[in-house]
Amino acid sequence: MGDNVVLARNTEDAPKCPMSSQTVAFSHYNNISAQLGIDPATGELVEGGVLEQAAQAFANLESVVESIDHVLNDVVRITVFVKDIRDMDDVDEVQKMFFPTYAPTRTVVAVDDLPFGALVQIEALITNGEGTIPNEPQAGDLLKYVNNTHAAPMNVMSSQTVAFSHYNNISAQLPINPGTGQIVEGGIKAQTAQCLKNIKAILNSVDVPFDDIVKITVFLRDLADLDAVNEVYTTFFPDSAIARAVAYMPARTVVEVADLPLHALVQIEAVVSHGDGTPPQAVEDRHGLILEANNTDAAPKCALSTQTVAFSHYNNISAQYGIDPATGKLVEGGVKAQAVQALKNIKAIIECVDHVMEDAVKVNIYVKDLADMDAVNEAYKEFFPEGTPARRVVGVKNLQGEALVMIDAIFGNFEGTPPVK
Repeated sequence: MGDNVVLARNTEDAPKCPMSSQTVAFSHYNNISAQLGIDPATGELVEGGVLEQAAQAFANLESVVESIDHVLNDVVRITVFVKDIRDMDDVDEVQKMFFPTYAPTRTVVAVDDLPFGALVQIEALITNGEGTIPNEPQAGDLLKYVNNTHAAPMNVMSSQTVAFSHYNNISAQLPINPGTGQIVEGGIKAQTAQCLKNIKAILNSVDVPFDDIVKITVFLRDLADLDAVNEVYTTFFPDSAIARAVAYMPARTVVEVADLPLHALVQIEAVVSHGDGTPPQAVEDRHGLILEANNTDAAPKCALSTQTVAFSHYNNISAQYGIDPATGKLVEGGVKAQAVQALKNIKAIIECVDHVMEDAVKVNIYVKDLADMDAVNEAYKEFFPEGTPARRVVGVKNLQGEALVMIDAIFGNFEGTPPVK
């Protein structure tokens, strides 16, 4: 059987970007670049407000999905970025038009800025049942498992968890008490604990251990709250005796946002391994897969996260800043120098597990000033000259340590993670 390949594709029916591919498939997933309300015929934002822009963004997403012979029902996760959280009522109405019967998992955040001054940006992760092994399709009839539990908050616009192949995708969890349907009282610590309790309840409902989480994204309204969040975080991770024995921590990204649904202080998103897979994978392909967590001295280390966590056919990379690992400080020289260093750190991390930058399938870029993206893109071209990975770009008010740019990434892991012999 041949190795999996990174398969990047574009269609004329959706806006193109020289810095990214519209869809990048690897193994059993397609990663779709974030879509704006841009008319592909004009290259401009459609006229009107958030309703019109959301409709165009979803239409662009649908065009990309259909161009690779898939349908919107194959979407497992949607991420919605808005400039104003109050606009979500309009976005919800549009989403219902495109997903009338099925609700993928979902993350919703308000950010400080979006490319082109857009009001909304939408991205998606979709299943790829046929896989990407050349001339040899992989279990094309894999099942998609959708689950909800009353032990965690329910939302008509999203499913709590959608599993496909060897991954569970969890809707971002707000600090809502499922019994009352209200945000818990007690400030940032109580809210952080409730978010993590909700994730744990969802995983318990599908018989998945909490330590099977491979990547966490923490969305915070105020980065000054991070110490309090971390204090609670370490009471949940590591969760089991086995994980504590090896001090396992998931890969992690922390993002300050402008606002969150219900004006919560924190929201947490999780990506989770699914060791038993989704049938009809053969038994030998479904059991005993292991998490492979790795750190290298060639990139900055953090006690609260692992630099790369691989499971099955994906590597999940923790967010990187322009920090020189030798000094532990931000490099001098402005945003371009910081972007180069952040990408050097990612390169060092992925090379420490015998992979290369060409294995990247998705890159997420967070900048303090979107006007800096020309400089970031100059740096980006040095590492991704073909512009292959799918991509997300958002503007944020603050980053840790007064950084100007933060980058995380997802890479293919063609050899997979078989059981230890």
